[in-house]
Amino acid sequence: MWTGSLGTHVAGPRWFTAAWPLLLDLPLAWRRLAPLGAWLCVLAGFLVHPLVTGRSAEGIELLYPIGVGAFAVAAYASRRAAVGGLVALLVALPVHALLDPGVRGSDPTGPWAAALFSVAAVAVWLSGFWMHSRREAVVLAARAAAAEQEAAAAVARERARMARELHDVVSHNLSVVVLQAAGARAAGGGERTLEKIERSGREALIEMRRLLGVLREDGGQDTLAPQPGIAELEPLADQVRAAGVPVDLHIDVACGSLPPVLQLNVYRIVQEALTNTLKHAGPARAEVDIRVHDRQLVVEVQDDGAETPKATTGGHGLIGMRERVALFGGELHAGPRPDGGFRVRAELPLPA
Repeated sequence: MWTGSLGTHVAGPRWFTAAWPLLLDLPLAWRRLAPLGAWLCVLAGFLVHPLVTGRSAEGIELLYPIGVGAFAVAAYASRRAAVGGLVALLVALPVHALLDPGVRGSDPTGPWAAALFSVAAVAVWLSGFWMHSRREAVVLAARAAAAEQEAAAAVARERARMARELHDVVSHNLSVVVLQAAGARAAGGGERTLEKIERSGREALIEMRRLLGVLREDGGQDTLAPQPGIAELEPLADQVRAAGVPVDLHIDVACGSLPPVLQLNVYRIVQEALTNTLKHAGPARAEVDIRVHDRQLVVEVQDDGAETPKATTGGHGLIGMRERVALFGGELHAGPRPDGGFRVRAELPLPA
């Protein structure tokens, strides 16, 4: 008989009494790196003892590795590996009971002790699995919060971009009003009224530039560049064709007289939709259809690609399109087509 380092008596040959505690405890050093492998080694030592000694194993030298191993495999392994560890435990416990002479003997307390040990081992595994689930819940909550913040940042960036573009369009229109009023006043027509119009226009320009000019990221160097509209969709389609995606472009003749701000947003919606097609659709063909129907401007971009774009990939294209459509009180429908591919449909009410 040999007395272990923890003071528990282990019966059996001298070589086994020296090696058995190591077989149980040494694998626990890898319980975080390889929890399932460490746990299976512990269970192997658990079953080897009655096979070699023909006697029951008791004491802290058995309870400690079983408890720590069961907790570790449930807390640190993947869910599938943790369930595998539980299955291994549920198999090892009855096998050990059949091999244990203390359970098979005449002592009536043997089966009760084995049952209590089994319940305790499963309870320890459940506590580890609960800890695993709590840790996963915290990680998922953190990821959801990060995704929400990322989406909010994408919306803010798109709104800032829209504000910069609107700044250009409105500045141009106000400048025209001011120049026309100044010209009419110089010609002597309704001087007092035109002077008020000119002054109000100049004040509006000053205040708007003060409020919105800070949104420029490039020092305002692009203020002289005209914002794109319906007429620039054909060059945009040519760029996408050059990138390898054939584009069929259909534009209603009535769309050429749309307000500049509406034309600008139509261009951006088509641009984002075709960009998503380039990024996600793979080998595909795109079709762009812009038409006026029932006092609404309908913008439809669809492709026959295999993959589906996501609202949280790349430049958050779908999020930006929703913001632009919402600016005009319209509706955006985006999703997979029944026969394959992806479709974006924007419905924008026309001004009276």
